[in-house]
Amino acid sequence: MALSRKALLRVLGGGVVVAAGAVVGIPRLDAMPASAIEGWAGPGPSDTDPRRRALAWALLAPNPHNLQSWAVDLSQPDTILLHVDGRRLLPATDPFSRQILIGHGCFLEILTMAAAAEGWRADVSIFPAGEWSLDRPVARIVFTRQYGIAVDPLFAEVPRRRTVKTKFEARPLDPAHRAALLAAHTATALPLSIVDEADKVERLRALAIAGSELEMNTYLTHKESIDVVRIGAAEIAAHRDGIALKGPMIWALRQAGQMTPEKAMTPGTLAWSGGRDYALAGYASARAFGWIASADNTRATQIAVGRAFVRLQLKATSLGVALQPHSQTLQEYPEMAELRRAMHKETDVAGDATLQMLFRLGYAADPGPSPRRALQSFLAA
Repeated sequence: MALSRKALLRVLGGGVVVAAGAVVGIPRLDAMPASAIEGWAGPGPSDTDPRRRALAWALLAPNPHNLQSWAVDLSQPDTILLHVDGRRLLPATDPFSRQILIGHGCFLEILTMAAAAEGWRADVSIFPAGEWSLDRPVARIVFTRQYGIAVDPLFAEVPRRRTVKTKFEARPLDPAHRAALLAAHTATALPLSIVDEADKVERLRALAIAGSELEMNTYLTHKESIDVVRIGAAEIAAHRDGIALKGPMIWALRQAGQMTPEKAMTPGTLAWSGGRDYALAGYASARAFGWIASADNTRATQIAVGRAFVRLQLKATSLGVALQPHSQTLQEYPEMAELRRAMHKETDVAGDATLQMLFRLGYAADPGPSPRRALQSFLAA
């Protein structure tokens, strides 16, 4: 996240403005630390275990709040046991861990792509020890050498995939891109819809903005986000996860004592208002929305949604289309119930069906990769 110079100058005064003016011309000040994004280069040449090589790519999958809540066990030969890291959950905004499981589906899809790219078949068994719980694995993945296995063309997009949170350009979604995204979605049990009609988009924008504001104005849900905000290069390098705030403006605000977790929790402060304005500006710039729904909401379906969603995002990457998921009005905590029902109604997801993913689509500059922890930190002892 980066605040605009205009927003900074509007609120800060005196010598801080002078300091801010001095730093905006230094683009590498408080930049993303190289150590935090080294994983986007893929596995190193010295790592010969095919499981570790595939994992190095799978760790680049999208996931809620960039918690990277994957844990893996490599104790069995040619096998990966994938678990949920129970220390990295979202009990306030994702009380049933639906989003967490979707993130594991994204992980599994990229993992199988990465294995195939190096000549290995990765056979995935979902919930091999029975219905998922924190003490049971999400999946067992067995690697088998298979020469000539087809390489998924979307795998080439993995290191280029981004979740774009900034404002989108003021141009509509290209009809050819809309058609290509719909055609690429082959998960027929999980219907994909994309809309770009102005009236429909405006109603979806309004609901998305209302959901974002409600989450920020609900103490526990807002605190859950603030707890994983990493402010400045030093914090980003130390954690390599969560929501990264960096850049000259963030540096200036930190120096002025205006960008702290405490201030970000306090309505009316620059940190709180800046975060709100940043999020709402993104939704306000949306020119198209898409969503994936399901007839049920089983754990297996949540995994399948993740696999389908990441393929859609990789296809969007190949087309130069920016995509950002909107989670707020899909979340299952009590305060969001009314807006969740309104979003289901607006997207024609009725009855027992579940609106699993909602996202805005458009065009934007590459924001750069998000932080990733080192592979070793995901491995069970």
